[in-house]
Amino acid sequence: MATEGLIYPLTTPALGATLEVQPGVLWIRMPLPFRLDHVNLWALRDRDGWALVDTGVWTRQAMAVWEQLFDEVLGGLPVTRVICTHRHADHAGLAGWLVERFGCELWMPHIEYHACNAARLQGREAPEVELAFYRRAGWNDSALAYWRDNYGGISSMVHPLPERFRRIGDGDVLSIGEHDWQVIVGQGHTAEHACLYCAELELFISGDQVLPLISSNVSVQARDPDGNPLGEWLTSMRRIRDVVSDRVLVLPSHNACFQSLHARITDLVDTQQALLHRLRDELREPHRSVDIFECLFGRPIGMDDGIVLALATGESRANLNCLIAQGQVEMQRDAHGVEWYRACGH
Repeated sequence: MATEGLIYPLTTPALGATLEVQPGVLWIRMPLPFRLDHVNLWALRDRDGWALVDTGVWTRQAMAVWEQLFDEVLGGLPVTRVICTHRHADHAGLAGWLVERFGCELWMPHIEYHACNAARLQGREAPEVELAFYRRAGWNDSALAYWRDNYGGISSMVHPLPERFRRIGDGDVLSIGEHDWQVIVGQGHTAEHACLYCAELELFISGDQVLPLISSNVSVQARDPDGNPLGEWLTSMRRIRDVVSDRVLVLPSHNACFQSLHARITDLVDTQQALLHRLRDELREPHRSVDIFECLFGRPIGMDDGIVLALATGESRANLNCLIAQGQVEMQRDAHGVEWYRACGH
């Protein structure tokens, strides 16, 4: 996937540090306890303090970083609101803690708030609907046992959310300080991912919807096994390209801030279309979801890869469901309930 045409005009701050992108717009590089070791957060100068966009996960390390930032960077001013782009723990994990600490409101898309709350409350026991989903995809008994024994760890990284929130949706305009930020909802990575676009400042907070060096995970979920999130992702990416100026500086949730948004979206969309074409050729012979990893990702993924296996399975199913929606692939179940996919006409 080509990324050499992108422009990176800013120096990336160290973990736990900040950089002023423009007056009143701070880039916060929050550490994460994962292989992907950071998430980018944003502080926007509001009239009486700071509006925060995304939060990091609920860990002692992240809370300590925030406490230091409150004193040394945000000038002792209060947080006026917490805006979460979407439901994942690295984006909403500390939303409840920040809201409690400052007595402010949480602003978040409706679907994302309720999905985050549901995930936090699901506990540590793997639901049968998920085990059945992965069993149909072709997981073996050891992979299913690992999933069952290690389930729910990420939910412990989300502080309880406030019982009320302020809903934001596509087309809303948020007045933050002296500037207006338009909410542009993207789909695919999650159901209602909020991006924020300030045309006056030529800034675009893209969250996980558009990233410079990696592609967003677009997965089918066990509770919506026939959904087509990849089709929704393709549609919303084209829409973002149409609506947002190519002059913007893109503020993504991971990696560095960059320019050339339209080229990046075009590359992501074209690469995905090529993958779908290659997958359809692969499916001249029947395959399960777990059989197409090398076709999609360029490498095999073993049954002992844990969370990587789950993410890969969700992505493979998203590609398969997209081809089914286009009428190019059909699915059949064998006597054991395992799903097999084949290109139509073969």
